[in-house]
Amino acid sequence: MYLKSSYEIRDKYLRKDMLPTIFCPGCGIGAVLQYTLRAIDDLELNQDEVVWVSGIGCSSRVPGYVNFDGLHTTHGRALAFATGIKMANPDLKVIAFMGDGDAAAIGGNHLIHAIRRNLDITVILINNFTYGMTGGQVAPTTPKGLRGTTAPYGSFENPFDIAELAVAAGANYVARWSVFNYLQGINSIKKALQKEGFTLVEFLSPCPISFGRRNKLKTAPELIKWYQKLSVPISKAKEMSPEELEGKVIIGEFTDRDRPSLVKEYEAYKKRAKKAMGWEE
Repeated sequence: MYLKSSYEIRDKYLRKDMLPTIFCPGCGIGAVLQYTLRAIDDLELNQDEVVWVSGIGCSSRVPGYVNFDGLHTTHGRALAFATGIKMANPDLKVIAFMGDGDAAAIGGNHLIHAIRRNLDITVILINNFTYGMTGGQVAPTTPKGLRGTTAPYGSFENPFDIAELAVAAGANYVARWSVFNYLQGINSIKKALQKEGFTLVEFLSPCPISFGRRNKLKTAPELIKWYQKLSVPISKAKEMSPEELEGKVIIGEFTDRDRPSLVKEYEAYKKRAKKAMGWEE
């Protein structure tokens, strides 16, 4: 199979008038953007039928760089806008590009209920354990004991496990990878884009500037080694004790199921309503 170069992907899908990006050296957002674009290209999706939505944050700047229709919305509200887009035009493929703070903090309630409803969208979630754009504060995903501007002596709160949260809330497909899992990441995004209902692919993404330098991980290579020690494949995790998994992050595919999607449920509801009111053709 012919693997397109990064330049071919760039020239086809990115807005040259918006380059270069704002992303810092060593940031993982650009890698995840490339994985998403490669997945779209492999699936031969029509650019006019794909909409990108985001909230506020470093990763939320992505819709402004891609040559697709998109919305850069308010903090934590990407999924509210995505709901309107998908329900108004179910034929569109909607991608929500979100950060961990944007999705799990101010947008946490939207996230839970979008999953509960099984809204037909794909969330690409960048988890860099920090509020990267606004000063390096600790986020809902910051591992306990690690530092941020709002916890200079180490976070004392328990973090969210977004992937497990999504599984529990009822998502149809959930996977989590490090940005260094190149092929697994692309394949998971492809799988997510082809499924009905709510799908989420989370990426552990390095942030050397806001997160790394406050935690003695100042360079991308240092963060790469740290992620390798931090992450455990789900197949291996099943054989480990809770004590052995303490402080680790499990990566892999967490669930793959086929609950009825919100669009299907809504269409069935409309038919029932028309029948009850005698409006059937």
